[in-house]
Amino acid sequence: MIDILLVDDETYVTESLELTIPWGELGVTTVLRAASGKEALEIMEENAVDIVVTDIRMPGMSGLDLIAEVSKRWSHIRCILLTGHSDFAYAKKAIQLQAADYILKPVNDDEFMGSVSAAITSLRDEWDEFDKYHRLLYSRKSDYKILRENLMHDLLLGREITARALREQLQQYEIHIDPEQTAVMMLIRLTGRFSSMDQQSLDLMDFAVGNIAEEVLGEQFNVWFGRGPHECLVMFLQSQGQIEAPQMNLETLRISAETFREHVIRYLQGDLSMVVTPSFPFNELTAAYRKSLGSLVLSGPEEHQIIYMDMDQALSKRPDNDATQALEELYKPPVLPQLLETKQWEAAARKLNTVFDAAEQVRLSREHVYEMYLSVTNAFMYIAHKQGHLVHEIDHAGFDLLLAHQLIQSPEKLRRWATEMLAKLQEELSDQEGVQSRRHVIKQVQELVTKDTGQDLSVKMIADKVYLHPVYLSKIYKAETGEGLGDYMIRMRMERALYLLKNSNKKIYEITSELGYQNPQYFSKMFKKHYGMTPNEFRDQA
Repeated sequence: MIDILLVDDETYVTESLELTIPWGELGVTTVLRAASGKEALEIMEENAVDIVVTDIRMPGMSGLDLIAEVSKRWSHIRCILLTGHSDFAYAKKAIQLQAADYILKPVNDDEFMGSVSAAITSLRDEWDEFDKYHRLLYSRKSDYKILRENLMHDLLLGREITARALREQLQQYEIHIDPEQTAVMMLIRLTGRFSSMDQQSLDLMDFAVGNIAEEVLGEQFNVWFGRGPHECLVMFLQSQGQIEAPQMNLETLRISAETFREHVIRYLQGDLSMVVTPSFPFNELTAAYRKSLGSLVLSGPEEHQIIYMDMDQALSKRPDNDATQALEELYKPPVLPQLLETKQWEAAARKLNTVFDAAEQVRLSREHVYEMYLSVTNAFMYIAHKQGHLVHEIDHAGFDLLLAHQLIQSPEKLRRWATEMLAKLQEELSDQEGVQSRRHVIKQVQELVTKDTGQDLSVKMIADKVYLHPVYLSKIYKAETGEGLGDYMIRMRMERALYLLKNSNKKIYEITSELGYQNPQYFSKMFKKHYGMTPNEFRDQA
């Protein structure tokens, strides 16, 4: 529906336009007329006008004055000027006032209709953008819980995300956590009557527990609460300034944690076990999560307690030499997530067998078995989520803490479960008909990149190997994976660089050459862009 207002002190002009123009063909539903600028403003105050067509020269308020006032009060209205004079000064002023068009009298019907049609198209484009924006805004607000939890999962599982992207997402999802400041993490396992609830009831309890957390802790802390990737509740706390920075003292945390637990028991008639970390730098979040999750798993499925971790000790612990050798296979490229991502199912199965064969040669503690469990489940979750699946859709048990407690009793139990889970993943994620050929190409591309041994592989070289044009290959790769092919190649090289820097004594120039880069300075620049530090700085820290 478009409403148009025609303004001219010569009323025969507006009458003629109203009677002769086929307004319906243009999509105009209402035609209003005014004989002065003042009358036009009065009409606009009473009616939802979309387009104003006005003469420039009128007694009292001129057409230029009118559209200047319209632009102040109704910026969405499109204005078209009519004049009997081909005067550049008028045209210049019309442009300054952002008039939609400038038409000379006597009015040519075709020219006039073309001008009105263009104004209508401009309006509809603006409405479409407005509608899209508000639909997106509504969708974002509806999906904020999911988006926040997805971001939380990415951080806890160690997904690579730049500092800038992290800040933008935290702001966009209205998460009041500063990644430059220290944080405290609480991992929560609901116990007692919660253990017998179905999923729908548990979802309600999650919501209720989150509300209690905000109510009890929100006055002292900024709180980010959600369900973690291993079916426990996760809460990040940051000081709002009342507590001495940068460290939140243990006594404050103890009081906060115990008050929170008391409220859950009192109002929800359930209980919980909880691990509380002291303050830690946000960039150590993944390591803190792994250690605190291990403490929660090892505490037993039905214990009701609050565990206060010594983070410095926890983060500095290292497995003994035998365990290190046994677990080393987990971290040798190509790592399990890479093999799953490229759908190399047989290679993934061999990788698991190699890892568990090595584990059987030594006596592993439950903590070491837990590390294996965490690495394998992280890989499974990564590929499932990347393909748009939830873990419980593939395996009804999911990756809950009770299952974890059972599996870490021995490497043999974990091996049987991991083998079965890999088979379920392969069955669920096998290429569907209709997209198989494109996904086969993606698989070929990723295998080429994974096997690249420093031949300075380029998009064109890969395109030649899969018999596709480079532009088309880049397009389908982005459509299928959500990641640019060039970005994927750089990411794989950087991950390989990270491994070599941590696990070899090779010189920087040797690693540069092995990765296919010709210039160590360029490699160093790319590494710093990806990880925020130079290779030498990373090696010094490691």
